[in-house]
Amino acid sequence: MRDPGEPDTFWVNPFAMNFRQIRASDLVRVDHDGKVLDGRRPVNRAAFVIHAQVHTARPDALAAAHAHSPHGKAFSSLGIRLDPLTQDACAFYEDQGLYADYRGVANEVEEGKRIATALGGHKAVILQNHGLLTVGHTIAEAAWWFITMERSCQAQLLAMAAGAPKHIDRDTASLVRGQVGGHIAGWVRAQPLFDRIAAAEPDHRG
Repeated sequence: MRDPGEPDTFWVNPFAMNFRQIRASDLVRVDHDGKVLDGRRPVNRAAFVIHAQVHTARPDALAAAHAHSPHGKAFSSLGIRLDPLTQDACAFYEDQGLYADYRGVANEVEEGKRIATALGGHKAVILQNHGLLTVGHTIAEAAWWFITMERSCQAQLLAMAAGAPKHIDRDTASLVRGQVGGHIAGWVRAQPLFDRIAAAEPDHRG
């Protein structure tokens, strides 16, 4: 996420630490050159390369979420965008990019720039043979888009395996995107999940 006090810097997960164990105090703040400004742990080079370029290209995005989730990885290998098959998937209707030029682990700045270009002005991008990346005006929004995109990938994979899924028509998909795909909708839908995490892991902010 972009630092609210110094928006030219951002916070990333530390290198070689399990997501389930990361607490707020473990995060590392870096500038756009990769210099560590706060934090005790090393920086994940690929995370820096991707997030630095996304934040540079998208000044409106406070937060970005990226992980190698199982259904996102599987779906990304198809080299296609999500179809409007379900209400949740309509959040991404005509609001998702596709990066189809995978060139290995994103250790080079140019790779990060290409990913940011593929994201464009969308809320999400499918990174072919890699995974998913989402952005939002809040941490909650970015996180929710990632979670619901992962679930939508799972739903489409299941539907495609079962037969020939029926698409929601263009007008309805656009309407539903307006109902469930806005910044406030993303933030609101994340709140029950955040409440559950806070109850189950009260030290996660420590």
